[in-house]
Amino acid sequence: MTTLGAGPRATAAGLLLGYAADVVLGDPRRGHPVAAFGTVAGVLERRAWAPDRLRGTAYAGVLVGSAVLLGFGLERLGRAPVARVLVTAAATWAVLGGRSLRREAETVAAQLERGDLAAARVQVTHLVGRDTTRLDADEVARACVESVAENTSDAVVAPLLWGAVAGVPGLLAYRAANTLDAMVGHRSERYRRFGWAAARFDDLLNLGPARVAGLLAALAAPLVGGTPRAALGAVRRDAAQHPSPNAGVVEASFAGALGVRLGGVNAYEGHVEDRGTLGDGRPVAVADVARTVRLAQATSVLALGVAVGLAAGRDLGRRFLDTRSGRPASPSVTAGRSRDRVSRSRQTCA
Repeated sequence: MTTLGAGPRATAAGLLLGYAADVVLGDPRRGHPVAAFGTVAGVLERRAWAPDRLRGTAYAGVLVGSAVLLGFGLERLGRAPVARVLVTAAATWAVLGGRSLRREAETVAAQLERGDLAAARVQVTHLVGRDTTRLDADEVARACVESVAENTSDAVVAPLLWGAVAGVPGLLAYRAANTLDAMVGHRSERYRRFGWAAARFDDLLNLGPARVAGLLAALAAPLVGGTPRAALGAVRRDAAQHPSPNAGVVEASFAGALGVRLGGVNAYEGHVEDRGTLGDGRPVAVADVARTVRLAQATSVLALGVAVGLAAGRDLGRRFLDTRSGRPASPSVTAGRSRDRVSRSRQTCA
C-alpha cells in the first residue's frame, strides 16, 4: 500500500473508508450528528422565523456557514495524514445515507409483497412528503422508486462529490444545506418566503451532482435490464417537466434505465402538484422497488469511484502545475515522494 500523503490523497482514502462505514454500519440509531444539527436548526428557526426572505437567508447563512467553519476546524485538528483520513472518514459516514435509504425501500417492498398496504403507506412517509393515505400498492411503489432515485443523488452522490472537491468543509456544508432544504425549503405558506434561500442554495449545490448521478445511473442501466440510451433519452425529453431542476434529471434517468414511467400528480399538505411524466415505459409495479435499489447501489459505487478519482487527481494536478511552473513541490508532496520511494517494494495493487 502506498504511503498516504496529506491533503487530497488522505481525502480520497477518507471518502472510501466513510463510504464503507455507511455500507456496513448505516446511520447510528442515537446521537446522529445530522439529527443534532436539525435540532439546533429547529430551535433557531423558532426564534428567527418571519415571512421574509432576508430573515430566511440570514438563517440559512448562519447555519451553513457554521458547518463550513466546523469542517475547517476539524481539518486543522487532523493535520497528520492518518488523522486527516479518519476525520474525513467520520464526516463522510455522518453525511451519507445510502444504507438507510436502501433499508427503508426494502421495508416498503416487503410490506407490499405480503399485501400489507396500510403499513407500506405509513413506511413510505419516511421517504416522501406527499399524502400517502389513499395510494394504492403501485402508487406507493412509484413513490418509493422516485424517492430512492432522488435521494441516491442527494444522500450519496452529491456529498461524495463535494467531499472530493472541498474536503470536510464541503461534506458538512452540503449536508447542512440539504437538511435545511428538507426542513424549511417547502412551498407551504409558512416557508414560501422564509425557506426560499435554503431551497435555492440546495438547488445550486446539486446542479452538478444531480447530472453526474443521472449519467452514472444511465451507465449502470444494463445491470437492471435497461440501456444507457433509454436513460439519457428520458433525461433529454422529460427532465424539464419536473418542478425541481435537479430531481427531474435523476428521476428521468432512473425511469429510462428501469423502463418505467415516473412522475404524475401528487398531493402535498393540501395542495396538488403535477410533476410531469418521466419516462415512456410501463407504470411502476411493486417488483420495481428491488430493481431500483440495485440501480441505486450501482450508481453509488460509480459515484464513489468518481469522487476518489477527483480527490486523488487534485494531488496529481498540483504536482503537474508545480513541475510546469518550475516551483519546488510543497513539503507534503516532497515527503510523500520520498516515502513512496522507500516503500515501493512493499506496495500492493489497490
